[in-house]
Amino acid sequence: MVSPGTLLKASLEASKGFFRPPEEEHPPAAPLARPVMVPIRSMGPSHAERITRHLLALSEHDRYLRFGYMANDEQIQRYVNGLNFERDEIFGIYNRQLQLIAMAHLAFSTDPELKSCAEFGVSVLAQARGRGYGARLFERAVMHARNEGVGMMFIHALSENTAMLNIARKAGATIARDGSESEAYLKLPPADLDSRVTEMVEEQIAQTDYRLKVQAKQFWDLLAMVQEVRRGVRDGLDRMRT
Repeated sequence: MVSPGTLLKASLEASKGFFRPPEEEHPPAAPLARPVMVPIRSMGPSHAERITRHLLALSEHDRYLRFGYMANDEQIQRYVNGLNFERDEIFGIYNRQLQLIAMAHLAFSTDPELKSCAEFGVSVLAQARGRGYGARLFERAVMHARNEGVGMMFIHALSENTAMLNIARKAGATIARDGSESEAYLKLPPADLDSRVTEMVEEQIAQTDYRLKVQAKQFWDLLAMVQEVRRGVRDGLDRMRT
């Protein structure tokens, strides 16, 4: 677990680049060096539209791996409409253009006999893979689950979804394969002061990071509009001269 001091320092370093000219929107993926700050924020109903756009951007095969079936657009919309933001926890990673490039759904059991259990699902856009985002989302979900009193985390995935199963395996989960499907389960330790403080600090940093990205995007959108107006005026003057 990354210390709060390291998280704060990394966040301050990352914020320095928000108001620099935007670089290529989807640069080549590069492995993340650890420790590293990846702002992961909790999402509520106000993010539903971005969640929908994220899931609709998945390819047919990626939808198949994420949901276990070839989800069409209508089924994805029903999934988003059915999200229970009060009961479950939705985590997301945004880029500088405020595009949701990776998200995780931590679904808490509704069965009274399994109230200490939760299930994890994750999706990462193709252009954002290879950076460890899935693993970081899993770590964030595990920490939150511990702090909510969850004792067992489950992952139900297709056996061909090796990326998801590798994340679970590296975390120490036990994996049982049954033909085309696999079930991974990870026993979680109880919450402690470190897990509670770290989650609180990570969430505060992620919220600040998101606000900075919103402000930066507004700045660059306004600048682009001003530049467009200037170009229009300049072109008009050039036509008048000719």
